[in-house]
Amino acid sequence: MPADRLIALNTLFQPADSDRPRVPRILGYALAFVCLVWVLRDFHIVRALHDIANVNWKWVLVGMLFDVLSYGVQGLRWKFLLTPFGKVRLTRSIRAVYAGLFANLVFPLRPGEFLRSYLLSNSENITLGRAIGSVGVERLVDLVIATAALAVVSLLVELPRRFKRVADTLGIATLVVLAIIVVLILYLELKLGSNPAPEESPRRLTGRFMGALTALHAMGTAPSFYPAVLTSLLIPLCQVMGLWAMMRSYGLNLPLLAAVVVLLVINLGVSLPNAPANVGSYQFFCVLGLSIFQVEKTTATGFSIFAFLALTFPFALLGFAALLRSGLSLRSMREKVTGFPGQISKSVAPS
Repeated sequence: MPADRLIALNTLFQPADSDRPRVPRILGYALAFVCLVWVLRDFHIVRALHDIANVNWKWVLVGMLFDVLSYGVQGLRWKFLLTPFGKVRLTRSIRAVYAGLFANLVFPLRPGEFLRSYLLSNSENITLGRAIGSVGVERLVDLVIATAALAVVSLLVELPRRFKRVADTLGIATLVVLAIIVVLILYLELKLGSNPAPEESPRRLTGRFMGALTALHAMGTAPSFYPAVLTSLLIPLCQVMGLWAMMRSYGLNLPLLAAVVVLLVINLGVSLPNAPANVGSYQFFCVLGLSIFQVEKTTATGFSIFAFLALTFPFALLGFAALLRSGLSLRSMREKVTGFPGQISKSVAPS
């Protein structure tokens, strides 16, 4: 066989992720390992097993239901955000969200956000760039809500000084990002007015940038944006209720406000590069959040492991079912996930 064909075959069967940057994955696994070492240090497993044996399973079921509901609400919010680009069926958006959650359980660095965008793009005839852009808007809204909640909590709860510094830094960063977004939307409002989206510029980068801004402008000025924002308030509320129910089931008689603080700490922590399913970082930041309320470390560690498993189990089942319902297998899901960098670079151009 000629040498050029051998090279072509080797390229064809080369692992899809061989050229992907390994540094973020290595950092994610390293962070998970360090977090687990700290969490499990001085951990008394016998006492933790005793606490688990006394769990109130009715409260566990309530916590699971609230957490599952929160991601159903997320699917509804996503439908509202994408309304300017087409009619999105609620069942398809919810299914894509759960399929993305399953991808986050299996792969590091949270590729589920891109997988759910791909699935909805295919099923609802919305460009992949717009679907991914709507996910970015979701994250921006979540950041604003988290920052506002952190500011309110800092007034009601005596937080350690290091948490107050984080709250101040996050607040300033959020205000800066919001100011930039508002200025860009106003710029497009004045530039475009009622004109349709501009055609793609011959300068490729400029065309992509203007396409992204136009999509952002469409979402931010559409009437459906307001119910999307209101729906966004229900997502953390359901998650707080779910975590608080888990605390009650484990015998942690903490107020609802404590669940708000712990959830904020967990969500901020797992936004860093992570191993699959946020293993390690979830436990570390859960224990860190509970330490604010003087929960003993072994009890906090046992709860972090138990809550993680209890809240992850429903998504493993629902996410896998949603993945199969979407027409993907585990192998095809891996191929899509590893091929996302190339697809994204092609999808950000306006269409």
